[in-house]
Amino acid sequence: MSDAPNESGLAARLEPGRRRALVAGCAGLVVCALCALLSHSLRVQFFRWYLWAFIDWLGVALGCLVVLMIQHLTGGAWGLALRRLLEAATRTLPVLAALFLPLAFGIRDTYPWANPEVLASDPELREQPKLEYYLRPDLFLWRVPVYFAVWIGLGYLLNRWSRLQSIAGSTEPGRHFRLLSAPGIGLYGLTITFASIDWVMSLEPKWYSTIYGPMFAIGQVNAGFSFVLMAALLLRYEPPLDKLLSRPVMRDCGNLLLAFIMVWAYLSFSQFLLIWSGNLPEEVTWYLVRSEGAWLWVAVALAVFHFAVPFALLLSRDTKSDPMRLARVACLVLCMEAVNVLWLIMPSFAAHDGETSPSEFGVGALVLGTAAQLGVGGTWLAVFLWQLGRQPLELTAFEEAASHG
Repeated sequence: MSDAPNESGLAARLEPGRRRALVAGCAGLVVCALCALLSHSLRVQFFRWYLWAFIDWLGVALGCLVVLMIQHLTGGAWGLALRRLLEAATRTLPVLAALFLPLAFGIRDTYPWANPEVLASDPELREQPKLEYYLRPDLFLWRVPVYFAVWIGLGYLLNRWSRLQSIAGSTEPGRHFRLLSAPGIGLYGLTITFASIDWVMSLEPKWYSTIYGPMFAIGQVNAGFSFVLMAALLLRYEPPLDKLLSRPVMRDCGNLLLAFIMVWAYLSFSQFLLIWSGNLPEEVTWYLVRSEGAWLWVAVALAVFHFAVPFALLLSRDTKSDPMRLARVACLVLCMEAVNVLWLIMPSFAAHDGETSPSEFGVGALVLGTAAQLGVGGTWLAVFLWQLGRQPLELTAFEEAASHG
C-alpha cells in the first residue's frame, strides 16, 4: 500500500470544509485577541470563555484516544469502521498543546488561588493545604507538558504502528497495540484526573470531589465517540466505510454510545447523591450555585437532552439502523457535552463577579464565548480534516479479513 497522502481522493473532497473551518478558526481567534486587548474586564472574560472552548475540544481529541485504545483491546467491526477517524483525531493533540498557551498567560486572571489580590482578601483560601503543596503557578505550568507528553506519546505510537502496519500490508493483529493500550488507558485516567483538578476543579479551590476525575473523563469519551460516529456516518459513502458501516455495525456503535451515556449519568448522579447525603457546607455550595437562576434550567436540560432523550432514542433498533437518525443523536450528545463543560466551568466564577445566571452575561461575554468556540473549534476541525485526508481510509490485510468475519 502506498504511503503517499491521499490528495486526489478524500483529501480533495474534504478541502472545502477544511478551508471554511480554518477561516472560522482564524476569525474567532482574531476576535478573541482584539477583545482581550481592549480592556482588563474583557481580557478576564476572554480567559474564561477560552478555557471553556479549549476544554470542550480537548475532550473530543482525548475521547477519541481512549476509544482508539478500547478498540485495540476489544477488537470488533465497529472499531474497524471508526479506526482511521479516531487516529486522525489523536493527531490533533500537538495543536491543542499549542492552543493551551493563552491559558498559561492567564492563570492569575482565571484561577483565584493564583491571584495575589484574591489570596490577600480571603484568609480561608490562604489556609488551604493544597495551595502550598499542589496549587502553585510554577507546579501548575510544569504539569501541563507532562500531561500532553503522555497523551501525544500514546497517540504517536498508535498512529506510527498503524501506519507501518498499513505499509507492510501486515496480516498480524499487532500484539504491541494491546500491550500499549492496556496501560495507556490507565495513564490517561491518571493524567486526566490531575488535569481536571488543575484546569477545572481548582476554579473553586475550597471544593473537591473524589469522583470528579472519572466523571470528567467519561464526558470526554462521550464527546470523542459521538464526534467520530457522526463524522463516519456523514462519510458513509466513502470506501471502505460504505462496506464497513453496515446495519449491525451501526447498531453496535449505537449500543456503545448508549453505554457511555449511561456511565456518564451514573457518575454524575453518584456525585450529586454523595454530596446531597453528606450535606456538608463546603461541598453543597458547588451545587447551590449551579441551581440558581438559569443555571438550574441548564442542569435540567443536561438531564433531559444529555441522558433521557438519547437514552430513549438509542433503545430503538430503528434509530441505530438509520444512519441519519443515529448521526443526529450523536450530534445531540456532542452538543450537550459542550453544554456540560460550560455548566462545570462558568458558574465557578460566580464568587468573583456575581454572574450566577447565563442571562446575566453581557454582550462582550457572549461575543467572546462564540469567538472562542469558533477559534478553537474551527482550528481543531481544520487540522482534523487535514489529518484525515493525509492517510487513506483503506484497511490493512488483517483488518480486511477481520471485517469479513
